[in-house]
Amino acid sequence: MKLICQCSAIAVLAGCLLLFAGCKREQQSGRTITLGMVAKSQSNDVFQAAYAGARDAARELGAKYGVKVVIDWQTPTDEDAARQAEAIEALTRRGVDGILVSCSEAGTLTPAINRAAARGIAVMTFDSDAPESNRLYYYGTDDTTCGRLIMQELAKVMGEKGTIAILAGNQSAPNLQARVAAVREELKKYPNMRELRVFYHVETPEAAAQAVQDAQRANSEIEGWAMVGGWPLFTANALRWEPGTVKVVAVDALPQQLPYLESGHVQVLLAQDCYGWGYKSVEMLLEKIINGRDPEGLDSTSKDPAKRRRIDPLTRVTKENAAEYAKNWEKWLGR
Repeated sequence: MKLICQCSAIAVLAGCLLLFAGCKREQQSGRTITLGMVAKSQSNDVFQAAYAGARDAARELGAKYGVKVVIDWQTPTDEDAARQAEAIEALTRRGVDGILVSCSEAGTLTPAINRAAARGIAVMTFDSDAPESNRLYYYGTDDTTCGRLIMQELAKVMGEKGTIAILAGNQSAPNLQARVAAVREELKKYPNMRELRVFYHVETPEAAAQAVQDAQRANSEIEGWAMVGGWPLFTANALRWEPGTVKVVAVDALPQQLPYLESGHVQVLLAQDCYGWGYKSVEMLLEKIINGRDPEGLDSTSKDPAKRRRIDPLTRVTKENAAEYAKNWEKWLGR
């Protein structure tokens, strides 16, 4: 008799749980969740890849949760931290459910992020963080690790000797500052190598390519480039030297960059999960917004920065595995 009662209780409990889950799905049905997306610039292809990932996540995960997910793309045409802050303020006034942002300047964006968070909006950063802000999470590269790997790979292909230059994009971007610092720190391990200087530039393919060409023309002693971003490789004919005469290690491995591996102008690309910046960030925000809980392994209330960051590993891409890696882009972007 006791066993029958226990079984009956379990059956009732299971029925209640199923009923609760059904009610929750019904409550969500027809709901629209709007996520503002503020990347650094529309002119940088890594953020177009992130946007594609966010749109795919909105479609696939919206169907999973029984909601409509709208990605409100509010990214400036070119990099401009003030415009990014204005976009966050506008999204906050509209009362969006969440915001994902790649910060051009942490100091400029932190107040806007904090005001959005104070209004109950779920805010997270991707690619470039604002660690002192009240954002919930960060998803992206560990920039110190990235800088060290760039220098290690460059030293390897240069035989641990020679003069290098660093291509560094926006001088105010916190993620790029951290990568440059790590490149320089790692360089100290190679006594027969030296740094000429760091070259900053507007983060467009054309401006980056021009910066490299001008630097190489004025400084023929440059034998290697540590590119903490892949900007010049997003355009054709950016590296105007005989393949292999100057060694290059760069970040990202978008379709436009892969031919530089094939031609021998670039020796190693370190691919970030730029598609995942969009897809996984949307996934993380929806878990918080819909289910009211942190994604697995994270704690948005923790004082430990590591518990509020999810790091994507870099993928080493060379001439030997470029064709295989390119298949990812066929899936991600249909090309």
